[in-house]
Amino acid sequence: MAKPNYKEKVASDYEESVIHINRNSKATKGGRNMSFSALVVVGDRNGKVGYGFGKANEVADAIRKASESAKKNIVTVPLNGRTIPHESLSKFKGGKVLLKPASDGTGLIAGGGVRAVLELAGVRDILAKSLGSTNPFNVVKATFAALAQLRSKEDIFARRGITIK
Repeated sequence: MAKPNYKEKVASDYEESVIHINRNSKATKGGRNMSFSALVVVGDRNGKVGYGFGKANEVADAIRKASESAKKNIVTVPLNGRTIPHESLSKFKGGKVLLKPASDGTGLIAGGGVRAVLELAGVRDILAKSLGSTNPFNVVKATFAALAQLRSKEDIFARRGITIK
């Protein structure tokens, strides 16, 4: 019996979502050369999410590269039940994202790249707003910056040296 491959098991646990595909064209002596770039978000819908960027001459190859890159850049999102622990405002270049926790039953109120990231992170009740640029790359990076600012109650108490009863 063969040993289970850990990488295969980890790879199958994540769902992926293609956020944006960009086509580039380069004019050469022999005509136009097309290339593609893809922005992909992967997550397990249970607090782990990552994004990746890939470039290739074919769309499928660009998506595959971006997916592999995203699986290497997984971050853990502290969740407070079905929402986030506190409000977070973050900026990356022109993209600006505001995340607010919401009460149970509110749903995922967000648009574009922010929605895809939060959905795959496992956040079910949240109010989110993209305030700046609509560039999907900057919006996704701003969302990840906002998620990186989040701290759980246990983490804050541990940093202050307070024990929870």
